[in-house]
Amino acid sequence: MLLRHIARPLLASSFIYDGVQAARNPSEHVAAAKTGSTLATQALGAEPLSEKQVTTLVRAHGIATATAGTLLALGKAPRASALALALLTLPLAVVNQPFTAPKEERPLRTDRFLHTLASVGAALIAGADLEGRPGLSWRVQQARTARAEAKAARAEA
Repeated sequence: MLLRHIARPLLASSFIYDGVQAARNPSEHVAAAKTGSTLATQALGAEPLSEKQVTTLVRAHGIATATAGTLLALGKAPRASALALALLTLPLAVVNQPFTAPKEERPLRTDRFLHTLASVGAALIAGADLEGRPGLSWRVQQARTARAEAKAARAEA
């Protein structure tokens, strides 16, 4: 469908841009990533990551996001790449959540948080798109029906 050929690249453009920016300029994202990594390491009981490790993590995350976005835009494994984008974007929602932010940062963080949640939602919708083909549950139901019909035909014979 023509709509998919337009919508996927439009959706992917934001992910590609953000990923390339994070890969090229990780220092802009390190402070937020450091906060998120500190929360994660504390929850896991591990040692905090160094500045260099966080920078490498930010760069790798950016490359992964840009790659998945490019695959979505090109229509290569669109469901898998859209779901990968949703999973890659979830940590950003945690880092950008406004609930524990100082009062002066809340409006900006709320904006980022809502943008991130919208991106996750859009990627999940794109990941659920079956392109008009039947889904797994329909296929299972059809197989069950066919098996029951075959069993009934054998019982009649």
